[in-house]
Amino acid sequence: MNARNVARALTTLALAGALAAAGSMPALAAPSGDHPGRLAESYPLPTGYQPEGIAIDARGTAYVGSLADGSIRGIDLRTGESELVSPAVGSPSVGLKVDRFDHLFVAGGPSGTARVVDTTSGEVLAEYALGAGFINDVAITTDSAWFTNSAAAELYRIPLGANGSLPEQSDVETLALGGDWQQQPGFNANGIAVTPDGSALLVVQSSTATLYRVDPTTGDATAVDLGGESLTFGDGLLTVGNRLYAVQNRLGIVSEFRLAPDGTSGTLLDRITSPLFDVPTTVAAYRDSLFLPNARFGTPDPANAAYDVIRVER
Repeated sequence: MNARNVARALTTLALAGALAAAGSMPALAAPSGDHPGRLAESYPLPTGYQPEGIAIDARGTAYVGSLADGSIRGIDLRTGESELVSPAVGSPSVGLKVDRFDHLFVAGGPSGTARVVDTTSGEVLAEYALGAGFINDVAITTDSAWFTNSAAAELYRIPLGANGSLPEQSDVETLALGGDWQQQPGFNANGIAVTPDGSALLVVQSSTATLYRVDPTTGDATAVDLGGESLTFGDGLLTVGNRLYAVQNRLGIVSEFRLAPDGTSGTLLDRITSPLFDVPTTVAAYRDSLFLPNARFGTPDPANAAYDVIRVER
């Protein structure tokens, strides 16, 4: 998410009361091209939803958060059925990731917080104060949930128990970004992912269009050698095996790179696009496809605009 969209997202929080009733809305239109067992090209969201983050669990349920009021909807990608998982919280839900314990980790944007939602019950299991600024995105490693702050040169680590247990607030750690990291005016650290070998983090710096490899112990950041490629309008990141998918929102593309195992370098393989893209922001994978919410930043009347999630093959 970029700076110019923050004010727009915040002004739409007045919709919270109306959108809190999203779970009782009439059934959404069937997804485009959907048949039982076949993945659709487009999955509709409620009018005015203003999506940003997406995460998909092993069962094929996509969780999509709202910038308007922070509610979270679940979409069964196989049937297209959609329901409210978590109600409005009065502040945006930005980046999302789900773990194997059905815990959904949610970046809270300007609230400076992160919360953990049980995807089965919708219960908020924990909420953590991270830092002032804009908590933008989250990545899950074997033992941690890592969050970016687009307004401060730091990451936040929430340690995770091997059995799915969640820590206390006092266990949350702040990691200052150093090394080659250059903090600029506007939005900085945005999307975050894990290197293929799990040794480090990958963070896109939106203001400089640079991808960094970050040492999770020291915070030292080193620019990833992408063979001269830059990530203009870089937003959500996803690693699948040795592939990195980097969303470039206002360009309407997903750049696919083959990464070195340690994430120090990458080679551009493809630029994935779709005529259905309308400022996609984040990306998640299921089967052989990628799924991206259309945030439609710049829409004149976002409260009354149509929104959806788009599928492309990978």
